[in-house]
Amino acid sequence: MPAIDAVIFDWGGTLTAWHDIDFHAESMALAQAVVDADHDVSVSQQLLHAAGAAVWGRSRDHQRSATVADLFDEAGLSHDPELLEAYYEFWEPHTLTDPDVRPTWEALRADGIKIGVLSNTIWPRSYHEGIFDRDGVRDLIDGDVYTSEVPWTKPSPHAFRAAMDAVGATDPARCVYVGDRLFDDVWGAQNAGMRAIHVPHSVIPPEQVGHTEGVPDAVVHRLRDVVDVVRGWAG
Repeated sequence: MPAIDAVIFDWGGTLTAWHDIDFHAESMALAQAVVDADHDVSVSQQLLHAAGAAVWGRSRDHQRSATVADLFDEAGLSHDPELLEAYYEFWEPHTLTDPDVRPTWEALRADGIKIGVLSNTIWPRSYHEGIFDRDGVRDLIDGDVYTSEVPWTKPSPHAFRAAMDAVGATDPARCVYVGDRLFDDVWGAQNAGMRAIHVPHSVIPPEQVGHTEGVPDAVVHRLRDVVDVVRGWAG
């Protein structure tokens, strides 16, 4: 048996390139799905922008998960899920999978290591699965957890345990987490008993930085370098 049973990856900023996001433009795209409003779309945009800050603040401070529908509820707005096309079109350019992902995952699986994904997200599973299908890597995932469908977000140990369960791993000391955030990913994984690899490509906005920054067990600048790190740990 290898010393490492599973490597679990963050999604945004890790499996995809980090992009700075115009969250006001995101809220305007969301506002296109509002129905039965008695005000201008710009008012809906402002309400949704504030709701996004509140929802992600609860994720950061209390590890409480949320969905897209929760954004509208927080904003006090009704919406039609069939009208979210503009919102997902806004995000599509930021969802492209790093070309290193497939060879990295193939190499790890060839070593007998399970591949997992754990993402803090408000999007449904179906949307994430569609991204992995589009980019030709979904067949390499042994288990994936999206916080939109569980009660917790990273860095809660419960979120990491859910990801371990998804890939069939039982010992956190034999699991590795790969992510771009020192709070959610590094400190969170280590607090759950895992080793953590940091991918330091992202410029985390100050309002998204948590109360603690973990010290990673390893740092890589390309995803393919994860393979050598894990092989070193596996002996």
